[in-house]
Parts: sequence; C-alpha cells; structure tokens
Amino acid sequence: MLKNVLAIATVLLFSTTGLMAQQAVRKACAADIKAQCAGVQPGEGRIKACVTEHFKDLSEPCQAMLVKAAAIAKTCAADVKQNCPDVKPGGGRIEACMKSHLADVSQPCKDALTQAAAGKS
Repeated sequence: MLKNVLAIATVLLFSTTGLMAQQAVRKACAADIKAQCAGVQPGEGRIKACVTEHFKDLSEPCQAMLVKAAAIAKTCAADVKQNCPDVKPGGGRIEACMKSHLADVSQPCKDALTQAAAGKS
C-alpha cells in the first residue's frame, strides 16, 4: 500500500503535476529533500527515487502533501490519459493541456483540483 502511494505521489510530483502542485509539494518537502537527498544529482529520476526510498524519514507535513498529491493523481489519471494522451510530462505541459480541456475533465477530478487549490484535503 505504502509503495503504491509513494509511486503515485512521486510520479505526480515529478511528472504529471501542474507547476502550482509541484511548488506546493516542494515547499512542504524542501527541507526534507535537502536533508535526505543532499548528495543526489538531479535528473533521470534520481531525486524521485531518493524521495521514495526515504519516505518514512520525511516530515509529517511532507508525507501528507505527497499522499494528497497521490490522491489527486489517482483521481485525475484517467482524465490526463483521455485528454492529453500524447503530451510529454514535464515543463508544465500536462498542466497546460489539462487547462485547455478543463470543460472535458470529470467532476471528481475537478473537485480534487478545486480542493487542492483551496488548500483543503
């Protein structure tokens, strides 16, 4: 269960999230990532792997944000796949695609995104 949450959260954090969600996670987790992954060279998924490996060592606010991000990713995964199937993750491309298809997004995904933007869980 925890591995599944971690996998979804780290994928969300480093690939499919919009810039705003990534910034929220980075803000909640910056000190943790610096402490746990200081010697890790960014790129090729190394930071993602480090965060996954050290999840249990991260602060409660960071863990909570990653779990919340995972829930949004799970809720919106089908919407991303349906509306943005050929969009390469990174650089805010999926966020831009999803914004352009906001009218086509399922209600559960809209609700999850709205709650996240409002800072609710």
